[in-house]
Amino acid sequence: MSRMATRLRNTGFAVLLGLYVGTAFAQTPTEFINDASAQGVAEIEASRLAHQKSESKEVKDYTIVVINDRTTANQHLAKIAKQLDLPVAPREEVVGKAKALMPQVMEGTTFDEAYAASQVKTTQEAIDQLQQAAQTTDVPEIKAYAEETLPKLQNHLQMAKALQASR
Repeated sequence: MSRMATRLRNTGFAVLLGLYVGTAFAQTPTEFINDASAQGVAEIEASRLAHQKSESKEVKDYTIVVINDRTTANQHLAKIAKQLDLPVAPREEVVGKAKALMPQVMEGTTFDEAYAASQVKTTQEAIDQLQQAAQTTDVPEIKAYAEETLPKLQNHLQMAKALQASR
């Protein structure tokens, strides 16, 4: 096989693989709303726990921002689901999924450190999910939600990284 034919074959394979990867992670609107809601509940509950356990003003201030922003985001997701007449998971299922997503955070002096590290990880995962949804969805409401929520989560990530660096 000539070099040109080999390059064309490899390029074609790379394009097909890229298309597969792009669609492999695409979620239905219902899956996206249920997953994003569960992530939000997990972040809210982890932040409530951190707010109670931490003695750091910096951590407490961060948790308030996360709780407020994620509560608002979850309310927005519920409105989108209602607008689109989508079946959503029962609250118990969302809470169960959220518990599985909640990081196990240590007690004592390492609590703030573990919380900050978990926030960096989980916030980056949420950002990745929103970016994927914004790129792959054909539902304008979900695209708008992702574009509206991404800057807030990017701010959370910067704050979490600063918390992590200060520990």
